[in-house]
Amino acid sequence: MSAQSAGFAESLRAAGGAKLARSAGFAKSAQSIEVLILGGGIIGLSSAWEAAKRGFRVTVLEAEEFGGQASGAAAGMLAPFSENTESPDAFFRLCADSHARYPDWVRELEELTGRSVELRGSGSLNVAFHEADFLSLRARLEWQSRYGTGFELLGASELRRLEPELSEQALGALYCPGESHVFAPKLVGALEEACRRAGVRLVAHAGRVAGLERVAGTGVAVRTAGAGSWLADRVVVCAGAWSGFVREWLPVDVPVHPIRGQICAYDGKGGRIRHMIFSSQAYWVGKKDGSLVCGASEDVAGFERSVTEQGIGRLTRWSGRAMPYLRDVSPSRGWAGLRPATLDGWPLIGSVPEAPELILACGHYRNGILLSPATAAIVGDLLQGKNDGYGNVFGIERFSPAGTTRRGLG
Repeated sequence: MSAQSAGFAESLRAAGGAKLARSAGFAKSAQSIEVLILGGGIIGLSSAWEAAKRGFRVTVLEAEEFGGQASGAAAGMLAPFSENTESPDAFFRLCADSHARYPDWVRELEELTGRSVELRGSGSLNVAFHEADFLSLRARLEWQSRYGTGFELLGASELRRLEPELSEQALGALYCPGESHVFAPKLVGALEEACRRAGVRLVAHAGRVAGLERVAGTGVAVRTAGAGSWLADRVVVCAGAWSGFVREWLPVDVPVHPIRGQICAYDGKGGRIRHMIFSSQAYWVGKKDGSLVCGASEDVAGFERSVTEQGIGRLTRWSGRAMPYLRDVSPSRGWAGLRPATLDGWPLIGSVPEAPELILACGHYRNGILLSPATAAIVGDLLQGKNDGYGNVFGIERFSPAGTTRRGLG
């Protein structure tokens, strides 16, 4: 440990452990292990709730407001088939597993909190506007129908019986009856309340991490810009697009970067659409409040979260083409969130081999809402010393087969 690190650790000890965890150690019972979760979005809150239910002492540090980043900006789609169009790989299995967990997970959450998250089993239509798109839907039907029931490849007339407002240019669609969606802000709010009721300590406006050190015999020391310093036995990084901060404090390269996703909504227009609708260029989801959410324009803009005329304009044009009743209608509002992307599009979920006190649960890109129950379950298993059930395919090691992309811990 460097002199700077030693000074950091000593300052924590002098402060009585600084908003303390208990002494480090992996042989202790869950009730005596302090877990510090960095990030209060959907993944952080889900993981915190799961860890608390398993008996861990849990604190969540959120730099700003809970759910204020990508989680609160999401359209809330639970679409494992529409989001996985190529093959039933491990990522598809993770998505399908998480989707299967949702009904019971939401039921428990709503019964505990008394809050509805507006889970709606609308089903989805993946619409083809070009012959090439229609051919790809045929290929998807062949393999996806082995993992679900009720899939249908619809022609133009069948499609319009289900969705009369769709353009005459739509050639057909793949119907996925089992897909669903939630209202993301309400889901985040319910999870925040569930965490409180489970005894989780929630700290908002903690600011960014200003220091993170492994402390021999103690655990992990974390210093924040706005909420002081903390000690914990285990630290779970759920900081979304900001998760790469770890490399500033530990020689561990977490390859997560932000992708700006812009979304808009048409108030009062959602009641005319019965299903989630996907195309090659945009998606549309009708919400219980009557709004129709359309997304998403994506670009690389660093950590900039503003909306742009170009981004929202692209969605507006496609809305008018897909649904003529939206032609010449301006969205009621637009917003943007930063999606945490990895180099291969799969999330990072797993312990860091060289720093076993550290667990990563980040990089979920546009599937954070969908993957929250399964990710929370994996985090809970890892905290208990169990395997993740997926052969660690989502671990950080995949970016370094020989272990060379991570600078060696010295």
